[in-house]
Amino acid sequence: MVEVGTVDPVIAKQLGRTHPLARHLDDFLTDLANAGASVHTRRAYRGDLIAFAAHHGEEIGALTAAPVRAYLAGLADLSPASRKRKRAAVASFAKWAVRHDLLQANPMDRIDTVKVPKILPRPASAADVAKVLAVICSRRPRKDLPLDRLRDRVLFDTAYVGGARASEVCGLYVEDLDLRLDDEHVRIHGKGGSVRTVLLDDRGYVALLKLYLARAGYTTGPLFRASINGRGGPLSYDAAHHRWQGYCAQAGVEIDIHQLRHAHATELINAGVSIEAVRRRLGHASTETTQLYALLDDKIADAEIRAARRRRDRATS
Repeated sequence: MVEVGTVDPVIAKQLGRTHPLARHLDDFLTDLANAGASVHTRRAYRGDLIAFAAHHGEEIGALTAAPVRAYLAGLADLSPASRKRKRAAVASFAKWAVRHDLLQANPMDRIDTVKVPKILPRPASAADVAKVLAVICSRRPRKDLPLDRLRDRVLFDTAYVGGARASEVCGLYVEDLDLRLDDEHVRIHGKGGSVRTVLLDDRGYVALLKLYLARAGYTTGPLFRASINGRGGPLSYDAAHHRWQGYCAQAGVEIDIHQLRHAHATELINAGVSIEAVRRRLGHASTETTQLYALLDDKIADAEIRAARRRRDRATS
């Protein structure tokens, strides 16, 4: 039985402090934090590993391929992407356990990876994005506009014009900005502890960003802060997602918050920007992921060609 002690409160609540894997999961997540893994990554790993531990209630030494196979078999109704993510969480934990001499062999070496079919991203049209952003406020907002509404416009504009994930934007600090005239950049902390610098080349957006900073009086600390927690902490991804959905409902448009990033990437590809340049801007580890936007561009081109052919056929019939 694992020694009773201080354990992550979420793990303790869902598994109990005396669960055989509780202490090991806590140590694993602590090491992830020390290695620079993002809060979002650690939260996802914690949830997936708690689910696995609820299925496998044995000591860590009993973690073999058999219970992992049984656990994954119970996830058959989930999408391939979800199953792959959950398998990856267990694989990372098992690799950590081997490295710390808690397991003699990695059971995941006997478990096949989950293949995920490539799905084209669903970008939103620039017109639809503009509708939602206009509902929040214009880029020349009224002087009496509430600060939280100005914050929201700048937040979602940042995701759109910078091609950033909403979670990345929520985690930005004022110190990540470099607003030197005509060379404005933002430093974005991405997946796996990666950091990329993104050019802010939209003059209207930069002006709105500077107005927001002046109105808020922020010189350090989180760039986008929660308005109701009283501590000035970063606005959470869940709160941002909820607010975005509300604005979409007001605009009568259905756009997932992640489609802002897709829309930006597609616009760059359509404008002739190279795959490598788009990859660096989005923070993709390889061009294979970014290439999907080029495939999407081909789909758009095909649709235009078909439409032109139909018009020609109608004219000659």
